Amino acid sequence: MAEPALRLCADAGLRFEATDRALLVPCANAPVDLLLVRAHDVPEYVQDGVVDLGITGANLVVESEVDVVTLAELGFARCTLQAAVPEDAPQTQLTDLDGLRIATVYPVSTRARLAEIGVAAELVPVSGAVEAAPRLGLSDAIVDLVSTGSTASANGLRLLGSLLESQAVLIASEGALERRRELVERVVLMVSGVVAGRRRRYLMLNAPRTALDGITALLPGLGAPSVIDLAEPGQVAVHAAVDADDIWNLLAPLKAAGASSILVLQIEKMM
Repeated sequence: MAEPALRLCADAGLRFEATDRALLVPCANAPVDLLLVRAHDVPEYVQDGVVDLGITGANLVVESEVDVVTLAELGFARCTLQAAVPEDAPQTQLTDLDGLRIATVYPVSTRARLAEIGVAAELVPVSGAVEAAPRLGLSDAIVDLVSTGSTASANGLRLLGSLLESQAVLIASEGALERRRELVERVVLMVSGVVAGRRRRYLMLNAPRTALDGITALLPGLGAPSVIDLAEPGQVAVHAAVDADDIWNLLAPLKAAGASSILVLQIEKMM
């Protein structure tokens, strides 16, 4: 999580010169210091006032049972807390876990989420290699973080379902919001602007004015697109911010509707 977090800070305009050995890194262009610690420790550090803001996983906030405020979802380190059983096990859904022994590194999150669906199970806390627990006879099932599911499959496990969605989040304590609200809000503004920009692309194209209605109908942008008259009579330029996920399904229909000279650009920040 450290590398994308540092890249996010840099893209937000915070210039840190982090090294492999430094744990406390000052910012060269803002009144901010960066403390590099394990993601598991961040929620506690924020709650206790050791730091004002923290970047960690949403699942670790739940697991730590800390009193903090989530200020923004950051869009990286996406994963899910998934239950899994051996391939030949009879269980097919989460409710089938009732009464079983479940090994997990995340007992707090697991217990809370299973209770929400009415499942009572015996949890077996482990510190690592949770995938091996059923094979070693330690448990009947496991609950662990999953990004692609390939690790579970490689260990002969079958996923049953998700208990918790997680990604990197920016968190703060209520105390930090009171003491340094202006600075906290500025950091949140800049970081959120980067996250919003990464989710979108700036689309530019030329088209005949007669094709404008059909083209604008295709654009799922933020409000109405900008339309600019070109030097050539009857031709316009259309500019719009669209979701990055829409680009794949958007360009061919735009071309068919009469668009030309289509450019797709990354957005540095969007506020």
